[in-house]
Amino acid sequence: MSESMSLLQKKLEAGHFVVCSELGPPIGANVEFIRKKARKLVGYVDGVNVTDNQTAIVRMSSIVAAHFAREEGLEMIIQATTRDRNRIGLQSDLLGASSLGLNNVLCLTGDHQSFGMDPGSKNVFDLDSVQLIRAVYDMVHKGVLLNGKEMKVPPKMFIGAAANPFGDPFEMQMMKVEKKIEAGAQFIQTQAIYNLDKFEYWMEEVRKRGIHEKTYIMAGILPAKSVKALRMMKTDVAGMDVPDSLIERMEKCEDPEEEGVRVAIEIIERVKKIEGVRGIHLMPVGWEKITPEIIERAGLYPRPEVE
Repeated sequence: MSESMSLLQKKLEAGHFVVCSELGPPIGANVEFIRKKARKLVGYVDGVNVTDNQTAIVRMSSIVAAHFAREEGLEMIIQATTRDRNRIGLQSDLLGASSLGLNNVLCLTGDHQSFGMDPGSKNVFDLDSVQLIRAVYDMVHKGVLLNGKEMKVPPKMFIGAAANPFGDPFEMQMMKVEKKIEAGAQFIQTQAIYNLDKFEYWMEEVRKRGIHEKTYIMAGILPAKSVKALRMMKTDVAGMDVPDSLIERMEKCEDPEEEGVRVAIEIIERVKKIEGVRGIHLMPVGWEKITPEIIERAGLYPRPEVE
């Protein structure tokens, strides 16, 4: 395997079913907050996403937080959104990230600022997510910036993108995934999955188009610890598909948190059997402490080693 590959890429190339999780930076400059969360994930995951001002709320930089988490022994995936920075800032940040040994990036458009606490702030959107993916690809594989300037030492990056199996119109969403792969996306992390029938249909279409042979697909898993959280995702989060049957199940259970864990494990067990799914991406928003338990109970611990 190439020495230029990130550890995450090496595991995928070796054929392992990977486990990624997520870590939300603090609203503030508390480094110990990051380190403490990171220590609990060591040995349980193959990669950890650090969100980039998720839901348009000001938080510690994704790159800086990922740097501190990496020092605790984790393989990190930074996020880069086009909402807040133009092409100059984005490329500069990615060069800096690579110099720190942060060699996985998820390229995103980013939540609109109206969702956050600063709705009057100006957005940027100089590039869209597809253009950002292409820019990163050219930086890594051609050694050139968007302006054509060549670099003596290009960055090393394993390039990722997001996909929503539940967005409408279906055909347009599928075309967007194909554009991201054509631009250079090497791995895909999906929106959180609750409607497994729809996800299986999406994966059927993925296989028909050969998408699963061009990129590594990780299924999004979001453990919900209350019926309130499920209802909120169903009504207020764009692109989410939460079946009424799941909400009813959570309403009737005695211990919602335990039921949420059981649901997550059931989804993991089912997506593992779907051809073309190469891993999972756990997104326990505000509930990171549950990650090791879910991984253990799902039979995904210990994680494989690679040379």
